[in-house]
Amino acid sequence: MKPFTFEDLPNILGTLSLRVENIERLLKEIKNKPSEPENADLMTIIEASKLIKLSVPTLYSKVCRNEIPVHKQGKRLYFLRSELLDWIKSGRIKTIAEIQQEADQRFKRRD
Repeated sequence: MKPFTFEDLPNILGTLSLRVENIERLLKEIKNKPSEPENADLMTIIEASKLIKLSVPTLYSKVCRNEIPVHKQGKRLYFLRSELLDWIKSGRIKTIAEIQQEADQRFKRRD
């Protein structure tokens, strides 16, 4: 490392200031991020029923009919939060405007 001169100080202080600001920003992001246990994504049937607001018997019937994503280990059923949320999102019904827009796009492609 070369020795610094008095003329180098403004540049060095500017660089240090930027680095400190970046460190502060990263620390704030880490602080504001909710801490979750490692297996927070893995849920039991009771937790899954609370998340998607369905009764446990209804969930069991959906599992039997293979209507809902599930992981089975022995006699236990486990659900992944991300898979349940994706499953809910996949059942979204399109609005009339979205259907009309898709139809217009298909007709434009035919031309």
